[in-house]
Amino acid sequence: MSIIIRIFLIGIFLFLVDLYFYQALRTIMAGASVSRKNLVFYIYWGFTIFSFLLFLTPVFFTFSHFPKFIRIYVFAFVVMLIISKLIGSVFIAVDDLVRLFRWIASYFSKPTDVVTESVQNPHAISRLKFLNYIALGMAALPFASFIYGMVKGAFDYKVHRIRVTLPNLPAEFNGLKIVQISDIHSGSFVSSEPLEHAVRIVNEQKGDIVFFTGDLVNDRAVEVEPFMDVLNKITAPMGVFSTLGNHDYGDYTTWDSAEQKRENLEDLKQKHAQLGWKLMMNEHVTLKKGDAEIALIGIENWGGNLNFPKYGDMKKAYAGTEKYPVKLLLSHDPSHWDKQVRTEYPDVDITFSGHTHGFQFGIEIPGFRWSPSQYVYKEWAGLYTENNQHIYVNRGLGFLGYPGRVGILPEITVMELYNS
Repeated sequence: MSIIIRIFLIGIFLFLVDLYFYQALRTIMAGASVSRKNLVFYIYWGFTIFSFLLFLTPVFFTFSHFPKFIRIYVFAFVVMLIISKLIGSVFIAVDDLVRLFRWIASYFSKPTDVVTESVQNPHAISRLKFLNYIALGMAALPFASFIYGMVKGAFDYKVHRIRVTLPNLPAEFNGLKIVQISDIHSGSFVSSEPLEHAVRIVNEQKGDIVFFTGDLVNDRAVEVEPFMDVLNKITAPMGVFSTLGNHDYGDYTTWDSAEQKRENLEDLKQKHAQLGWKLMMNEHVTLKKGDAEIALIGIENWGGNLNFPKYGDMKKAYAGTEKYPVKLLLSHDPSHWDKQVRTEYPDVDITFSGHTHGFQFGIEIPGFRWSPSQYVYKEWAGLYTENNQHIYVNRGLGFLGYPGRVGILPEITVMELYNS
């Protein structure tokens, strides 16, 4: 099926949703003046036409050439409205079902049994109008949450502090402070100010070492160029170590040739070096404190869920680390831990991952947390432990798609290691 036909079918579906949702507005506006009804009509359908034309742009134009603000925020605004209308339409459908059952029931009831709500209480709001108010309210609630998530949540960086005990950790490494960040997605930022704020927080933690666990860009290496002078300020006495995420390979955009795609990846590798970060490409390094040594392993992206690519080579990266009492692993996708690390490399003490973003949406309160991410990833945010092995899944520093966060805030992790 061609992209034009798919967009046409999606357009018909969205038009029917708009038409269905508009009935709620018509019901509520029943007593309004003609001029007010007309104003609502032109605003509602004008924006609907604009939304459809926006979705058509990839067919006739290269969307990546549009200004970043339009690509990120205008497009997201339209999508948020559509989602909100879909949610509201569910409640309108409830009203339609109620009226359908009433209509069916009327055939089996005596005429004297039917007493209308208006006779019982002439001042009561009819059930139809009440449910339409509910529908509009339920549509407005997620929309308001999405707006708040864009304005406030996207840049409300939260520091998560955690202590992990590793019995085999050499005494020299007792209290080792690791600062982890992940999923910057620099192509989603329209200003460097939020990242400047994030970098200040990272440096304020005074970590011994910093880990970055992948997805520096959305697709192309050039996306990080405006932020190089910000990100290169991240420093730590033992260095900054990084790895690649699934978005760093340019798999989700169109290239003129395979060579161009390959050059993009090489360019991105150079960007890591220019930032002063040691990019771990299926390899390991020795971390030293005094006479003690532990191993840091870093692999390319290895996805165990949703057909994400497996570029990582754990066998190659692990080889030679057998002698170290403790092994730390940087691996972008947390599904790698359950699919390979735990089963084949039981002496890898901690895996540091990202990738999930916590879906950028959910609830986290003391004693309870929920996110759609948990239906895809067994380990989706925070620390998990099984058979003396640990994985920490960072919620991500940036955002992708929806330019905000609701409930699941951007994260800077501070982990301290102890041997008892």
